[in-house]
Amino acid sequence: MSKLRFAILVLAIGCSGSAVAQAAEQRGACKADYDKYCAGTLPGGGRVVACLNKQHQQLSDTCKQVLASRKKQ
Repeated sequence: MSKLRFAILVLAIGCSGSAVAQAAEQRGACKADYDKYCAGTLPGGGRVVACLNKQHQQLSDTCKQVLASRKKQ
């Protein structure tokens, strides 16, 4: 995955305003799941998060936790 695409994924997951350590954890939490289930999804407008949520049952536990924490914010 290109660095630009990965950076866009990080923004789509919503780690803006988070602590640096938390941002690093979130950045990698859903990368493999994104590559597997949502690689063709264009970032923006919440499309990546929506795609990941549609695949919720198949996601890694770590990615599920990141998505759940986004809902609480």
